[in-house]
Amino acid sequence: MVLNTVVPVLLYEFSKHFISRSEYTALVFATLFPVSDSIWGLARNRQLDPIAAMVIFGIIVDALAISLGGSPKLLLIRESFATGAFGVGCFVSLLLPRPLMFYFGRYFMAGADAEKRARFDASWSLPEVRRGNRLITAMWGAVFVGELALRIVLVFTLPPAAVLVLSPLILGVLTVFAIVWSLAYGARIRQRVLPLLVASAPRG
Repeated sequence: MVLNTVVPVLLYEFSKHFISRSEYTALVFATLFPVSDSIWGLARNRQLDPIAAMVIFGIIVDALAISLGGSPKLLLIRESFATGAFGVGCFVSLLLPRPLMFYFGRYFMAGADAEKRARFDASWSLPEVRRGNRLITAMWGAVFVGELALRIVLVFTLPPAAVLVLSPLILGVLTVFAIVWSLAYGARIRQRVLPLLVASAPRG
């Protein structure tokens, strides 16, 4: 997770200082590591690293935002385009068989462990797990879409200097809240359903 967040930033800065001042060039260069990591993960484990996928998604959204122009207000809003788009993606995934945060939960809880992944997948048969994953996904969607909406309000009502100070603080507080709440809520669900999964697991 650290590599997929830190390395693209380092690649971006390297490109800006030593290759080209172009934003597009730097963003393309920044995708090299997460794209390579995703391809390696697909080839090795037949699964996509959701953190790498999110980094790639954020870079693509940022590149699209740059193409819209460089007005001061747009530049202030641009940092929230990726998180806002991710929030929309959370809401859209509620229409799919399994919501987006189910895959993030499986990645963090089971990793590449085949037995843990199988147990995590089996948990989807329980109504409480399905309801919990959809609720967590909806909460993340509300947090990130709400943060984008709040940033837009701030950009059009406050001086740019105030926006630059307040926006990172708001995003940080909301993200920490979402993480802490998700972990606490997920832990309560696991306490209730884990004994059921262990009891229903086939015995050798």
